[in-house]
Amino acid sequence: MSEVRTGRRFFRRPHPWFRGILIMLLSLSLVTLGVSGYLLYLQGNITTIDTSNDHLVSEDPTESAAPTHPMNVLVLGSDTRKGKGNHVAGSTPGLSDTAIILHLSADRTRAYGVSIPRDAMVERPACRTPGGRVNAGGLSMFNEAYVVGGPACTMKTVESITHIRMEHVMVIDFNGFRHMVDALNGVRMCVPMQVDDYVGNIHLKAGTYNMDGKTALDYVRVRHNLSPNGDIGRMKRQQAFIAAMIKKLVSVDTLTNPIALNSFLTAATRSLTTDENFNVTSMAVIAKQLKDIGLDKVQFITVPFQAYAPDPNRLQISADAELLWQRLKSDEPIGRRYGGEAVKASDGVKGDKDATAKQKARRAAMAAANGLCYQP
Repeated sequence: MSEVRTGRRFFRRPHPWFRGILIMLLSLSLVTLGVSGYLLYLQGNITTIDTSNDHLVSEDPTESAAPTHPMNVLVLGSDTRKGKGNHVAGSTPGLSDTAIILHLSADRTRAYGVSIPRDAMVERPACRTPGGRVNAGGLSMFNEAYVVGGPACTMKTVESITHIRMEHVMVIDFNGFRHMVDALNGVRMCVPMQVDDYVGNIHLKAGTYNMDGKTALDYVRVRHNLSPNGDIGRMKRQQAFIAAMIKKLVSVDTLTNPIALNSFLTAATRSLTTDENFNVTSMAVIAKQLKDIGLDKVQFITVPFQAYAPDPNRLQISADAELLWQRLKSDEPIGRRYGGEAVKASDGVKGDKDATAKQKARRAAMAAANGLCYQP
């Protein structure tokens, strides 16, 4: 595992889990860059790791010299379950539970979050293990890269798949997600049907909830009860919940409440692990660049995938993903081919009143397949 540093002290520890880092970036835009003491306080909460020797894709010197350039941040989560209240039944500790490539356009007018299914079969490159041994790699489930070599190995695997350099890596833990939701005084979500998940001990009646942190964590982690497509439906619910968090964060009630903002930022940074070059000051600069981005320009999609013939319980990334990677690498809009079914942070703000009956029927069917409510 990579060397880990908190403040000025080095130690080794399992790395945590992440949901919605874009939300923290947006909230940091509200922190004045001149308030150096507060930024130092937030920075002291963050654990850092060195990933400088683990990249497969070289840095583009032309891009790095520009005032702003396209940025790709690998957002990860793990099932380490370390810490009181982190355990969620029904999943396997030690595996990476969530992986999102967060792409920010050079002009900071678009943001895409691309989810990679944890059950996808991929060719993992050679990685260094926590003990310093080199694991030769090979065909394996995507989330096993985290077990082999933590965030650094997952970053190498993503760069191998996409041929896109991940400029930064970020991870957040379960308690962090819970406390972030609680700092916002809950997030409003609709549950389309009754949930009785005896594996995860999750029980919810159908209806709309202002979910607290624990309920939200349970909701986004249900795999089999809410949707017939298992992990894919869960990813869609995670995307929808992140979008709902962004809407709550940028609401007037939150923006005008410094206590809530401080609680949110404190919870987020205490749960955060980043590479050494992604500190709070650089996050605040990016956040300031993003402060005017429209919610309809913040989109969450899942990489194109297909069935994996040797094992019906596994997936594989389809050839159609190549064009998506090319568009992200070229910093082009993803277009309707990929964005037509994206979850947007603006969803639910303007409603679906202008959609045709055919569009509404398709969206309702898609929502049902992913365990989501359709609210035109």
